[in-house]
Amino acid sequence: MIGMAQETGSPRIALAHDWLVGRRGGEMVLDRLARAYGPADLYVLVNDGRPISEAITACRVHTSALQRFPFAAGAWRRAYLPLMPWAVGSLRVAPCDLLISTSSAVMKAIHAPAGAAHLCYCHSPARYIWEQTDDYAVGRGGLVRGALLRAVRRRFQRWDLRTVPRVTRFLANSAHTAARIARCFGREAAVVHPPVRTTYFTPEPGASREDFLLVVSALEPYKRVDLAIAAAAQARRRLIVVGSGSQHAILARQARECGWAQMRGRVSDEELRDLYRTASALIFPQQEDFGIIAAEALACGCPVVAYAAGGAREIVNEESGVLFPEQSCAAIVAAIDEVGRRSIRAQDCRARAESFSEDRFDAAIAAHVRSLIGGGA
Repeated sequence: MIGMAQETGSPRIALAHDWLVGRRGGEMVLDRLARAYGPADLYVLVNDGRPISEAITACRVHTSALQRFPFAAGAWRRAYLPLMPWAVGSLRVAPCDLLISTSSAVMKAIHAPAGAAHLCYCHSPARYIWEQTDDYAVGRGGLVRGALLRAVRRRFQRWDLRTVPRVTRFLANSAHTAARIARCFGREAAVVHPPVRTTYFTPEPGASREDFLLVVSALEPYKRVDLAIAAAAQARRRLIVVGSGSQHAILARQARECGWAQMRGRVSDEELRDLYRTASALIFPQQEDFGIIAAEALACGCPVVAYAAGGAREIVNEESGVLFPEQSCAAIVAAIDEVGRRSIRAQDCRARAESFSEDRFDAAIAAHVRSLIGGGA
């Protein structure tokens, strides 16, 4: 129930998040935290004003000085990367007992008030700064984006390391991310997989799978949706692509030229659930820190064809899909063929997804909160 943790006499808990500019995996985690520990003070770099969830809207949102800059909450957000260390430093957190931050960019560097513990749920050290700079330097605008990242990379890394001691305890969204936190920050992190809405994403009893493949993704360079479109064309299989992003125009042209892919753009949760329930398989061609999309598909009984890297290796097992060894069209086509030959049962996919349920996430976070507020780190 929203608000239970902030009743009179309860420990004072504040939340922090990089930015409020849309609903993706990070915002799903924030929503779950806001449900458990809100309404709370919520500190962000920028907020574009669009509602994300009831629990997040109920929080008292505080923005950084970056909010006053032109288009900082919109199309120019990433261009302000050199100012983000200054912006997070401009945030002043009100007195509290515990600050919980969720961070994939800079919010792990926020200062907790005196006497408060800082629990950081880390989706990843900033990928574009630490280990995947080149992946962000391709596609539309890639040359400019790559030049900016390389210009600030070393200075940003030094700042990022200096702010590591501001975190009392790190949590990671996967073992893959925990290993990256150890490499980049020199800190251990306990793994708490993100919450998957397994009570919403469910199989439809009696429904049969149709002859189409599915991709659900932000349309950004590192997501490698281009490979999925090429593989569908080579396999002569219909592909539905759900999502939006900076590469939409390029991918839409590729889809028209190949003749096998259909771009759906953004869809409602109800439409997405229907697609998960009826697709023959979800293609997951990118390396992700976790991969909530893959787990949602499994929750609906949909097999997953995934690149064998990152969090996908923690989600997809032999009973629920196929992992392919390299990001290539040929590898994806072979995996599509293999998943078609195997008898993957919806109940096995569902069983795998249930290990990432919201209840499991809530219980794990609550245990860490009790530990830190009780004084043990």
